[in-house]
Amino acid sequence: MKPKYKRILLKLSGEALMGEGAYGISRPTIDAIVAEIAAVGRLGVEIGVVIGGGNIFRGVAPGAAGMDRATADYMGMLATVMNALALQDAMRQAGVASRVQSALNIEQVVEPYIRGKAIRYLEEGKIVIFAAGTGNPFFTTDTAAALRASEVGAEIVLKATKVDGVYTSDPKKDPAAKRYRRVSFDEAIQRNLKVMDATALALCRDQRLPVNVFSIFRAGALGRVVAGEDEGTLVHV
Repeated sequence: MKPKYKRILLKLSGEALMGEGAYGISRPTIDAIVAEIAAVGRLGVEIGVVIGGGNIFRGVAPGAAGMDRATADYMGMLATVMNALALQDAMRQAGVASRVQSALNIEQVVEPYIRGKAIRYLEEGKIVIFAAGTGNPFFTTDTAAALRASEVGAEIVLKATKVDGVYTSDPKKDPAAKRYRRVSFDEAIQRNLKVMDATALALCRDQRLPVNVFSIFRAGALGRVVAGEDEGTLVHV
């Protein structure tokens, strides 16, 4: 398999780590995700990962009701650090070299995000896991993915979800829903297709950074996306 992209940014939701559970981390699920990432890494693709925290805590979740929004968002950022450490541990056990960089300064646990260092790690073939979102409340990890991808010069953002692409409507509720193979950023924003939040979409559009939405639970899907095959939905300028 010949990769189409040299450097990618993989956006993993925290919910993807839950497997069939209601919360937390499923070890078999995280091991399966790591195996997919490792297979792409062996092709010589440089991989950055931005991970969410929704499986542990999310600032806009019902559990945060009544809390100050900024405080809730900081708690969500800390949840992403926990997920990043779990992902790094699974990678270490699989023999995959990785580094965690956090937008929040927690030096006893993970190193701080430094752009030049992150790029050097990528060039060395290490997987860089970006934790704590942008380090600011009121911004999603989707926006963090768009930001980090732009900063490190990734060629595409791969948004790994539970659904195998972007649909005309919710495929769970509407059996007639059709998957978009390709859609423009402007159309995604105008139709409110919920690919990413509007800030992340606008940033990717302005940076001419394509986004591919696919299911991380389809075996080999990540590799097919990296090879440029018709997998998921490509959002383009």
